[in-house]
Amino acid sequence: MHILFLVPYPLGKAPSQRFRFEQYIKLLTTEGHTYQLEPFVSEDTWAILYKSGHTLRKALGIVGGFLRRFLLLSAVSRADYVFIHREASPIGPPIFEWIIAKLFRKRIIYDFDDAIWIPNTSAANSIVAGVKWHHKVGSICRWAYKVSCGNTYLRDYARQFNANAVVNPTTIDTEHLHNQVRDQQQFGPLVIGWTGTHSTLKYLEQVVPVLARLEREFEFEFRVISNKPPQLPLRSLVFQPWRKETEIADLLGFHIGLMPLEDDLWAKGKCAFKALQYMALGEPALVSPVGMNIDVVTDGLNGFVCATPQEWEAALRKLLQNAALRTELGEQARQTIVNRYSVVANRPTFLGLFS
Repeated sequence: MHILFLVPYPLGKAPSQRFRFEQYIKLLTTEGHTYQLEPFVSEDTWAILYKSGHTLRKALGIVGGFLRRFLLLSAVSRADYVFIHREASPIGPPIFEWIIAKLFRKRIIYDFDDAIWIPNTSAANSIVAGVKWHHKVGSICRWAYKVSCGNTYLRDYARQFNANAVVNPTTIDTEHLHNQVRDQQQFGPLVIGWTGTHSTLKYLEQVVPVLARLEREFEFEFRVISNKPPQLPLRSLVFQPWRKETEIADLLGFHIGLMPLEDDLWAKGKCAFKALQYMALGEPALVSPVGMNIDVVTDGLNGFVCATPQEWEAALRKLLQNAALRTELGEQARQTIVNRYSVVANRPTFLGLFS
């Protein structure tokens, strides 16, 4: 069969694309299928998309994206399935999805890993927030052949519109990418780590007082890997710019990984991606009891679930003081990913979308 992928960003750039479907593309070709991947945003527009300024170039990039989408309609007729990640276009109503489903009568696999029907406005996206057309998500779910959802919260939303909504979790390639394990007995400074984009740095605020107390008693580094440096009042803070080329090596520098979240409707749609990455590398994950976090992390077995400042502090104290405990939880964490959230384990679910 031939699969047309309509995606927001160029190949290999965005984490949601890399860890939801791009790492399965080789598997599709091995199974004898062909594919065509068409991003809305060009490489040139991607390079400036999240930088300040460049307003005219960004606008022209969006116009160019719409033009490419219209020109691409001729390729829709050749596809057996059209896989749409998040949306065919980042703004406006679901015109392309309607044409594909109603005029071409193609089977759409609609995939998302966030609560994208909820406006999540920040300073970076406030200009386009008014034209995002968030409520189109329900319509696309209704027109889809199947809906691929990152967790049960997202699936339950999609099932209001389509009974063929399934959980297809974000997964980790434990054989070719996250294929190393942190040596918790290794000498050197202990590193408590966090990774994510600038839009999720706000979630760190709840653990800053805890880290401030602990850094008065313990020697450790709080390492933040992101696309922008955080402004946090911590002497232990070390900022490390995110780079795809050194992604795994940088994450292996952590002994412990943090994933705090706020308990709101947007966060419930998160697919525990940070925790999955830490755990795949044999690093215990400390997470808030929000959304998929509690499905991935079993308290005291492969990490800790922390609901209060006292629980965050108690869990960090245990791990800072006990390398054997870090090793034990890290081994269980790695096994959890291999058994439940790896590309190999999820292969039947992903291929099952196209049946």
